[in-house]
Amino acid sequence: MTVPTLIGERPPAAAGRPGITAQLLRRKPIGQLVSEAETGHGGTRLVRSFGVLQLTMISVGATLGTGILVILGESVPLAGPAIWISFAIAGLAALLSAVSYAEMAGLVPAAGSSYSYTYATMGEGMAWICGWCLVLEYAVSVAAVAVGAGQYVNEALAVFGLGLPDAISQPPGAGGVLNVPAMVIVTLAMVLLVRGAKESAWINTGIVLVKVCILLFFCAVAFTAFNGGHFQPLMPMGAAGVSAAASRVFFSYIGFDAASTAGEEARNPKRDLPRAILLSMLIVTSIYVLVSVAAIGARPWGWFDGTEAALVKILEEITGQPWVGVVFAVGAVLAIASIVLTVLYGQTRILLSMSRDGLVPKVFSRVSARTGTPVAGTLIVGTAVALTAGLVPLGALADATSIGTLFAFALVNLAVIYLRRSRPGLTRSFRVPLFPLTPLLGALMCAYLMANLGAETWAVFGVWMLVGLAAYFGYGRRNSRLAALSREEYRELSSRPANTTTTEKMKAEIS
Repeated sequence: MTVPTLIGERPPAAAGRPGITAQLLRRKPIGQLVSEAETGHGGTRLVRSFGVLQLTMISVGATLGTGILVILGESVPLAGPAIWISFAIAGLAALLSAVSYAEMAGLVPAAGSSYSYTYATMGEGMAWICGWCLVLEYAVSVAAVAVGAGQYVNEALAVFGLGLPDAISQPPGAGGVLNVPAMVIVTLAMVLLVRGAKESAWINTGIVLVKVCILLFFCAVAFTAFNGGHFQPLMPMGAAGVSAAASRVFFSYIGFDAASTAGEEARNPKRDLPRAILLSMLIVTSIYVLVSVAAIGARPWGWFDGTEAALVKILEEITGQPWVGVVFAVGAVLAIASIVLTVLYGQTRILLSMSRDGLVPKVFSRVSARTGTPVAGTLIVGTAVALTAGLVPLGALADATSIGTLFAFALVNLAVIYLRRSRPGLTRSFRVPLFPLTPLLGALMCAYLMANLGAETWAVFGVWMLVGLAAYFGYGRRNSRLAALSREEYRELSSRPANTTTTEKMKAEIS
């Protein structure tokens, strides 16, 4: 008997297509997700070359530096000296979700991250919503971080009496016409990703080590000017201000899920993905809290209002040596480049998974036989992100990213609960501790932080969701590969084991 599969070409319409409600609720079998990860799509699959070090560095590279280097000046006025508490709250919310990601990454080692997890547990409708949120999270966060590059380029040039004019270093609405440094960084990352994932991962690892060193160097200098009086009063804007800042700086923690998008390029994903996710969260949260305490100790919280490239200015004022600022500014540009590289990587892998399922055009799932990377998808995404980075101000980007991220994280927490209840027998390489309390708290923390975002951000999110629904009903629903299966084929596919390799499945079929 021929066992149905979604791998390879399939007509967009098959007999027995489900109705709209049944299609929205149709779940993609975990066994099929694993099979696709092993065999690829269209005869070419991604190359498995990442160990736990590279996976951890992808996660740290996509995370570390974002909130500290780019939006610290915008967040301190909200929370005051308690900004470190805001980072801790956001870190706790991220950690609760990170352990859920760790369990799902070990169970479903596919490139789709939370999109794939949601498809396997909640059906196509919620998977599309999650995937659409991830498009917002990844693409917009790359642009948001790249926007900050112009600030640090100017800080480095200022020592030599030079500087880029606002017209080419700021986006429209912020005094400029086009943010050229942001576009250049995104373009360079795009070119590197096209060349190969393994090469990109090693370059990222080197940049991450530089990034950690410059942040620790900042702490060492800032603590020489530490003044405990700067922490009084601790919460001048009240608990509401701390919560509002936590919602904004949560944007700084989105990177840990970038490792989960590498599920098909990890050598041992079931073992290494959970380790990389949790290890990266520990590293990032510790450094964020340490740097924020050092910064407030060195300068009163009111000093940060309207200050760009705040860490560089603190170093220059304390040491009186311009070269210190140059070194830090150059390191900050490299740090931003690392974030852009790894998050752009994650975006292309999300779209690759959605394309395999027929929900977005096939061009995003074409993998080059020469480089083992989705070249066409990377070029399309990179170009779109570069234009966004050059034309859209930072503040609107950061908040829009946070709400999409929080929604996706909440879905992963719920996915863990669903699979523990519905499929308790599945082999899990990592299990969320204190179940079901941990994923429940994770989902509630995400909802709480979403509620603290402003009405304008919610309006942007609502418009984005409406556009997403139009895209789904205009393209995704008609081209869904899972919906193209007849009811009998879908039942047969769903009955296949979820924890066997492709080779074992083939042997079972032959016998």
